Amino acid sequence: MTGPDPRDPLVLDVRTLQRRPGSMVTVDRTAPAPAGLGVAMARVPEGSPIELELRLESVLEGVLVTGTADLQVSAECSRCLEPFDWFEEVDLTELFRYPATDAHGAIVEEEDESEDPLPELQDDLIDLLPVLRDAVVLDLPLAPVCREDCPGLCPECGVLLVDDPQHAHETSDPRWAALAALVEPDEK
Repeated sequence: MTGPDPRDPLVLDVRTLQRRPGSMVTVDRTAPAPAGLGVAMARVPEGSPIELELRLESVLEGVLVTGTADLQVSAECSRCLEPFDWFEEVDLTELFRYPATDAHGAIVEEEDESEDPLPELQDDLIDLLPVLRDAVVLDLPLAPVCREDCPGLCPECGVLLVDDPQHAHETSDPRWAALAALVEPDEK
């Protein structure tokens, strides 16, 4: 297994904390959005800037990362299917644990049997991508709407109802169709 690439803007080097509980550094950086960051109808455009404001704190178990990510979201309205954008601020909080070591300080393999194991530091590097992906995807709406009162599309012909609010079709209730067959047509 290879470790994270230290040149990646979503990878943080925590050597300055020197595993001293109580030490803290702040990181402000802009990173391009990775591919596939989103859900079916809302996503962060690949390559768009993500503004990260982070605080890295050394604690006994590892490094606690807290902060925010400001990013642009592009979506498709679930009612009218028109594209729209907005800016979102996502909160990030994750504890990255130190690798297990023996009495001599050598790293040992240790099985974490918990259901949701904590991410681990690799070579004093933190890969923020999984944390960012989880936070963004959980924060995005599954059915975004361009505005609360969006009327959507006509179910019969697909016309945008916002453009033609009086749009209507002559339809009868299908439950009355059998009775409509009993009515004789008007003679002209």
